[in-house]
Amino acid sequence: MDDAEKINILIVDDLPEKLLVLESILEELGENVIKANSGAEALRLVLAHDFAVILLDVYMPGMNGFETAALIRQRRKSAHTPIIFITAFADEMHTAQGYSMGAVDYILSPIVPEILRTKVKVFVDLYRMTQQVKQQADERVALAREQAARAAAEDATRRSTFLAEASKVLSSSLDHEATQRGLLRLSVPYLGDLTALTLADDHARARQTELAWSDAVYGTCTLSIANPQGLHERLSEGIRRVLELGKLEYVPDLPPGTPILSGECEPVETSAAEANVSRSEINGLPHPVFDLRALLHIPLLARGRALGVLTLAMGPSGRRYSSADLALAEDLAGRAAIALDNARLYRNVQEADRHKNEFLSMLAHELRNPLAPIRNAVQLLRLRGAKEPEAAALHEMIDRQVMQLVRLVDDLLDLSRITRGKIHLQMEYVEVGSVVARAVETSRPLIDARKHELTVALPPEPLLVRGDPVRLAQILSNLLNNAAKYTEEGGRIQLLAERSNDTVTFHVRDNGVGIPPDMLSSIFELFTQVDRSLDRSQGGLGIGLTLVHKLVEMHGGRVEAFSEGPNQGSELVVHLPLEGAEPAAMAVSPVLSGGTGVSPVGGTGISPIGHRRVLIVDDNADAARSLAMLLEIGGHETRLCYDGQTGLAEAEAFRPEVVLLDIGLPELDGLEVARRLRALELSPRPMLVALTGYGQADDVRRSQEAGFDHHLVKPADPQTLTALLACLPQPSLVGSEQ
Repeated sequence: MDDAEKINILIVDDLPEKLLVLESILEELGENVIKANSGAEALRLVLAHDFAVILLDVYMPGMNGFETAALIRQRRKSAHTPIIFITAFADEMHTAQGYSMGAVDYILSPIVPEILRTKVKVFVDLYRMTQQVKQQADERVALAREQAARAAAEDATRRSTFLAEASKVLSSSLDHEATQRGLLRLSVPYLGDLTALTLADDHARARQTELAWSDAVYGTCTLSIANPQGLHERLSEGIRRVLELGKLEYVPDLPPGTPILSGECEPVETSAAEANVSRSEINGLPHPVFDLRALLHIPLLARGRALGVLTLAMGPSGRRYSSADLALAEDLAGRAAIALDNARLYRNVQEADRHKNEFLSMLAHELRNPLAPIRNAVQLLRLRGAKEPEAAALHEMIDRQVMQLVRLVDDLLDLSRITRGKIHLQMEYVEVGSVVARAVETSRPLIDARKHELTVALPPEPLLVRGDPVRLAQILSNLLNNAAKYTEEGGRIQLLAERSNDTVTFHVRDNGVGIPPDMLSSIFELFTQVDRSLDRSQGGLGIGLTLVHKLVEMHGGRVEAFSEGPNQGSELVVHLPLEGAEPAAMAVSPVLSGGTGVSPVGGTGISPIGHRRVLIVDDNADAARSLAMLLEIGGHETRLCYDGQTGLAEAEAFRPEVVLLDIGLPELDGLEVARRLRALELSPRPMLVALTGYGQADDVRRSQEAGFDHHLVKPADPQTLTALLACLPQPSLVGSEQ
């Protein structure tokens, strides 16, 4: 990206090291990051530059962040510049004060780089799009003025009046159909006895054509032709050529007797200026009966592509097109292309905005649902901690809601990765029965909670498919969860796997709410849900079936949905290609018992043993302390470090048997810390466990290459962590001496 194209981002902090950290986090965006070490310097920079977003430290000597923000807001040019406050301390009063200053967000330190980059990128993209829209608007205004000036020079009064009327008509509405009708009625009879507007599809092929012509008795009439072959070949072939080449085509003299319509004409819709119909009809609909004498095809070009063709024709009036008429017609076509493009963009924006609003509404609802009981449960635990049965029930409540949040976030991350092509399947030969068993195990808690009866039927012979076992199980688990959610309590769910020629077919049937017929074709589209009621009783974000569809396609298969209608149940069917038998297919990957969220990435002999010395390295102090408390309750000895350098020094002194190491450490990340720990050749050799929010195959591979033995995805399951600590190699005598 050229420096001139880079967007300015201002970061303000009095500490140089924090400025360096923020600059390194935002460096990946490829934009122009400008630093200021005080509020006064920030104000000078705001006077000299325009910024997409300002990251502002709250507590600075001299002029603090709130005072700086207030002065920035007083300047008209920067009054609406987004401001994100960054601070290590926050309470409701300071947060309210920050938002009253016009802040768009309030981020607590330590900062999560991915979150900060994502938030800043939103404002950078919005700023860039705003600038592009302004530039396009300026370019279009300039083009319109140039065209109007040329037309006025040729025939000032008549053409200026016409163009003024054209602009008024074309800009009067952003509705696509209204823009088409306005263009047709504007052109007849001023620019011809007949006007045809043909719009193109995404492949530059002609779609439906709209005709307008002037009738001496009934005024302006219109007719819709569904098939391009319904026009005479001189019209249809000319339209096809102009769409292909994107160039104007003018035929001044047509052979006598050239008609407008062909014998294959099938009118779709027609209208006349008055209630009566034209004297000549096809299937009772009026149509033009005069012969053509001259044809003018003009491409409708916008943003480098042909949107369609505007055809002008002369017939019974006997007029001919002059050079001034041709220039005026091109001018009109340019304005029409812009108007049609704007109408199309506006329609797309409205559709995207509708999807966005629905998604945000669902997201807010889904996140508030688990957060509310978590907050309430914590408060109750504080008040009633002495009552053990109630405390246990509240712990279970918190755990359920946290896992719900984790599932929502995982779905969102999976969808984002698939959309951006970031998911890489770990392909291997997998037995169908093992995939079904894993999926049922995952979905069993939800099925049991809703008191459903689950029936599973497998083929008598083993069947092999080639795919990613985790993702294949996710496909079936999503379908089972969907069936469980949309079936009333006590319902019936069936999971059937069977062989069909060279494919294996999975059927997931339920007797639930069913799918309306008009939604069967769109049920796998993003954010689509059968339940759109305000109570949102079924929950979810409407992305589970989208994930299923995309994952099935990545495995070379297809998925279908069937339903007889509302309250008639539904059936979702997945087809995957079968593979021939492979001896390696039956090998079992080493996993821990109940290995939720853990991926072994290195080999160590295992034998149950007692308490351990554990070093925890995590820059999130709350996470580190709470994890240490859990381990100490189990009798383990722990040491805490909050950065990589301190962790390395403590490892040499403490000689831990286990190191729980966060990957996303500031400055010296967890991968580099692991490499250095392995280079120290500590005795005993500690087991390195990665703690991270990244759980893709590439992340596990990088952990393995850095020297980790295991890879845990946050939030780590305490039972899995306990199993890891209990399954360590017997320490040597040398390693036991302290």
